[in-house]
Amino acid sequence: MSMIPGLMIAAAALPYVAAIAAKAGGRRFDNNDPRPWLAAQQGWRARANAAQANLFEGLPFFYAAVLYALYANVPANRLVGLMGVWIALRVLFVLAYMLGRGTVRSLIWAAALIVNITIILS
Repeated sequence: MSMIPGLMIAAAALPYVAAIAAKAGGRRFDNNDPRPWLAAQQGWRARANAAQANLFEGLPFFYAAVLYALYANVPANRLVGLMGVWIALRVLFVLAYMLGRGTVRSLIWAAALIVNITIILS
């Protein structure tokens, strides 16, 4: 059970990793007003920012699935395994997004959704 909180924190950190990737080293980045700068980005920076938004959107369902699994007494080792798979898929999702691999990204997104559903049904 001790890995579950760490995995929940790792999942919560993923959007921030994508945000840092979108902003790091950017020319004329204004941290006092970052949204217009981000909106003007193109290429991998724009895709990293879009990945950040998608990661934030996916967190509530993931957390709800995990909390339900805990409520339903899903074996901890099974839950930890599924959580790890979800996080790994979401990391691959960010990489595919940043590399501009739309079809692969969508397939990875769908796989992560299936993992969420599996967590609930476990």
